[in-house]
Amino acid sequence: MAWRYKRGPAPGGAANGRCGGAEAAERVGKGPNRYTFLPWLLMGTGAFSHTLQGKAGNTWLAGAHLVAFTALYVTVVFTAFSPRLRDTRVPLYGLAALTAVTLAGALGFGGEWFVFFPLLSLASGTVRALRGKRLGVWLIALSGGAGVLSGWHGDGPWGSFGIGYGTFLSGMVTATVLSLFDTIHELRATRQELARSAVEQERLRFSRDLHDLLGHTLSVVVVKAEAVRRLAPRDLDAALGQAADIEAVGRQALTEIREAVSGYREGSLATELDRARSALDGAGIEPVVRRSGPPLPPQAEALLGWVVREGVTNTVRHSGATRCEIEVRADGDRARLTITDDGRGPVSSGAARAGGAAAPPGTAIGPVGGTGLTGLTERLAAAGGTLRHGPGGRRGFRVTAELPVGAGELADAVEAEEGAR
Repeated sequence: MAWRYKRGPAPGGAANGRCGGAEAAERVGKGPNRYTFLPWLLMGTGAFSHTLQGKAGNTWLAGAHLVAFTALYVTVVFTAFSPRLRDTRVPLYGLAALTAVTLAGALGFGGEWFVFFPLLSLASGTVRALRGKRLGVWLIALSGGAGVLSGWHGDGPWGSFGIGYGTFLSGMVTATVLSLFDTIHELRATRQELARSAVEQERLRFSRDLHDLLGHTLSVVVVKAEAVRRLAPRDLDAALGQAADIEAVGRQALTEIREAVSGYREGSLATELDRARSALDGAGIEPVVRRSGPPLPPQAEALLGWVVREGVTNTVRHSGATRCEIEVRADGDRARLTITDDGRGPVSSGAARAGGAAAPPGTAIGPVGGTGLTGLTERLAAAGGTLRHGPGGRRGFRVTAELPVGAGELADAVEAEEGAR
């Protein structure tokens, strides 16, 4: 198959190229396996031929040695690739026995039997327990011993240097290749995990945005629909005005949902404050909005806008309050947003769930928090801010958000949050 550079659509419509390491990692498959090293046993055909021709002296003993070496070699390689045994000491025990058999064959028969030292080294390279410095020490000792024995015996097929060099090279190349494939597999697993994490982060972002958007919008729609029902019998014009507000809120919600899906939604604090006034008025709650300090960066406006939306939604849905104060104060390099109502105060979220649709107005989301408050806490924490919520004194509920508004600090925090997505 020819090498090709592939292009495909990336999330958000951007083009994404994939080549080089990523495509190569897909082509390598699972890498060498236990059967890959069996053909190397053919290096022993010279010794096998000498045995059949009777040149090895004791033919039966030479044949037994070949069978023993082959069996131990296969055992070491197969256990080295066994997921259950490769990290145990079983491959090491097999390697020790293989070393003894190789040494005995070289001393007893010489000649072609010295080629079993490179095979022994190759089997050593497959054993995970020998990776690293221990393998280097072992290969130096093994290749040195093989070279000395070959020179002393005087009849090695490759000479003493060739036997020693071949022995060292066989084990080192084998271990290097297997380590490289292990690294490729780890990188592939890491890439897959990062992809799964990115998908999960996107799901969390979308579910969080959807909750924040629809929770507020549906609450406003319900409140204004109730106002239409109350006003229609006695003030048709006012009822029509509330119905127009419902239409506007619905259209705006559709736009925001599209933006949430695409991942590019940015809120405006001023817009959210205006919507908060409208929602509180429609619910019969007196809104008191105060804002002081210099203009805030867009990132801070967006985050605090989410807090206003969630806090006012909870007030409208759960508090039974008659008054809600929203204060935004920017002082130095930090901004502080406080939402306080005079409702019945927090209770457990389990009570709110138990009440269902007919729950009394006092079932506010309490210190245990809700999906929206939990998500907002995570958002502000990622941007270097904090979100606290709980009782607002003797009665009522208070949400307090603090956020750094320094240009560099907030931008870095928001970029880090978006990068995590």
